[in-house]
Amino acid sequence: MEPMVTAVTEGIKVSVRTAYQSTHSNPVANHYFFSYTISIENQSDYTVKLLRRHWFIFDSNGQYREVEGPGVVGQTPVLEPGERYEYTSGCNLKTDIGKMEGNYLMQREVDQSTFQVEIPAFLMILPQRLN
Repeated sequence: MEPMVTAVTEGIKVSVRTAYQSTHSNPVANHYFFSYTISIENQSDYTVKLLRRHWFIFDSNGQYREVEGPGVVGQTPVLEPGERYEYTSGCNLKTDIGKMEGNYLMQREVDQSTFQVEIPAFLMILPQRLN
């Protein structure tokens, strides 16, 4: 498991941990699967709702793709001040090293205003590459 990376935007703390999933990967076929667990903590004074996600995914061979859509893992969680939401998802890569980063679109319940929250860049690296 890789070390955790964290970013805080307007009182919303986003932390990410990754893990290589060897049982879902096939390196011979250039298929590498990584899971990532994201913790979203509301350190602000306002109740917020996660509306959308926008990902930028990079393989080490220069390939790049974007993924955008509503919520995360089928949810649009609402976080009261002090609350935390955690979920795990996954990403397929064609190389044994990659990177993801992005942002969430959040909405303050008090006035319906929206703002972007940074998802910090995190690496996905085949553990053997670290030896």
